[in-house]
Amino acid sequence: MFGEPGHLYVYFTYGMHFCMNAVTGPAGEGMAVLLRAAEPIAGLDEMQERRLRSKVRELCSGPAKLCQAFGVDRSFDGTDLVRGADIWISEGTPVARSLVVVGPRVGIRVGLEHAWRFWVDGDPYVSRDRGGRATSRSARRGPSTR
Repeated sequence: MFGEPGHLYVYFTYGMHFCMNAVTGPAGEGMAVLLRAAEPIAGLDEMQERRLRSKVRELCSGPAKLCQAFGVDRSFDGTDLVRGADIWISEGTPVARSLVVVGPRVGIRVGLEHAWRFWVDGDPYVSRDRGGRATSRSARRGPSTR
């Protein structure tokens, strides 16, 4: 997470899951964005085999699920996401700010006062809360006020 911006930071959590972050800040400063979900558009058969799931919505709808579906483990740590050959981030379709929902992170007990989770309202590939909804109790529209 303290490496060069545009690179992948992969870590093992809870003794069982890999998660990945896109490093966003200058080298030496720990700044990154947790990659929480994605719409699977290619390699579905491979993802379904890795995840042991057939429903496309269930393949990448959470940070650990995303890593499992993409086959990401610690060997990907430090991968260049700009010029990467195996995994990369590319420009997508812009989303209207009015569709961006902001709320607290999922699965944490501290820091709930921080709106550090962003998602597109109604996106079927976003991870759900325990009630099965893509929104959270204290979600609000628009960009972060931090």
